[in-house]
Amino acid sequence: MTNKFFMVCCAPYSEEFMSRSPTNPQGEFAKLMAAACVRRGYLEKLHEGVTPVTYSGDYSDVKVVDAEGRETPWNDVSRINQDEMKTLMTGVVNRIYTFLARTLLSATEDKEFEQALDRAAAPWMKAWDEPQYLPDFLMPRSEEQS
Repeated sequence: MTNKFFMVCCAPYSEEFMSRSPTNPQGEFAKLMAAACVRRGYLEKLHEGVTPVTYSGDYSDVKVVDAEGRETPWNDVSRINQDEMKTLMTGVVNRIYTFLARTLLSATEDKEFEQALDRAAAPWMKAWDEPQYLPDFLMPRSEEQS
């Protein structure tokens, strides 16, 4: 099944694209999808702004004072509200849907989209670490592991 999925997954992409990481083309594809569908979008707006100064390095010396004068340690502050989370996730879902529709689920090769991915998403991937396989991802923990 893995090989069949891999062939479907990577078939739309050029040899040049897949040769970027010849030992881990699935990892390269995952990074491309993350850059295109998650990083680029509303997350960038949330990432903008001023980062507080910390001398401790872990932000335990930073606090937020709200409109009622309450002081909250930085590490306890929610940095994204429900409306922002909804906007973020709606955008991610829409970009994943479009990405899949134009790549894996497309009956034809979409050169224009591939070129747009190369321009817009691929440069960000260069500095990222290689993805790690998560064997327990979405899997319930067994009693033995508790």
